[in-house]
Parts: sequence; C-alpha cells; structure tokens
Amino acid sequence: MMSKINYGETPEFQKDFRKLLKKFKSLEEDLELVKIAAIELFHIQKINNLSIFPIQGFYTEKIQVCKIKKFACKALKGRGSKSGIRVIYAYHIAISKVEFIEIYFKGDKENENQERIKEYLKNY
Repeated sequence: MMSKINYGETPEFQKDFRKLLKKFKSLEEDLELVKIAAIELFHIQKINNLSIFPIQGFYTEKIQVCKIKKFACKALKGRGSKSGIRVIYAYHIAISKVEFIEIYFKGDKENENQERIKEYLKNY
C-alpha cells in the first residue's frame, strides 16, 4: 500500500536515531510500523488511538507538532507500546508531509527539546 504521507527527517533526528539504533536494533522496523499504525491512522483516517499527542504551543493551522507516546519497540521485550521511546514530528497539513524532528528514550531524557522545535518552526 502506498503511503499518503511524505516522510522526511531533520539532521538532528538522524543523529538521535543512529545513536538509539545502536541500543535498540529493531528501531528502523518499529518506526516503519508506527508510520502506518499511528501517524497515518491519526492524520489521514482521523482515528485517534491515543498514541499521538499534539504538543501545546506548537500547533498552528498549517503545522501540527506532535509527540508519539505509544511506540512499540521489539528490542524492548515485554514493554509493548509503553517502551518509553518518544518521537517528535511536524505534520504539514496542506502538503501531507511529516518531518521527524526528534527521537529519544524516556529513560535517558524526560521531555522533548522545545528549543529544537522552535528552531525548526522558524523556517516555516
């Protein structure tokens, strides 16, 4: 099935991802799954399965910055969707594009980098 959303990544996201991939080997596969099971469900089919949360203060008519809290990571056996991995992304409504901004493990860091989000939004 072809994706209805175009996906992109910021250089900072790529750096975060490579770092986490060393620790969690299934991350690439897990991210592909979350694109279908969470992002496209939420933005295209308008089904809220309570895995995506818009981030307050970063939500406009053109861009919605969201956090994925339910991210099933196979490398974290027994934790299911409560793996502790968080993904921050911007959804560009008019062009149906998702750009990943940040990925982190909650055990290493409590919250998203709000400065990084502000810096990203300066370009739009």
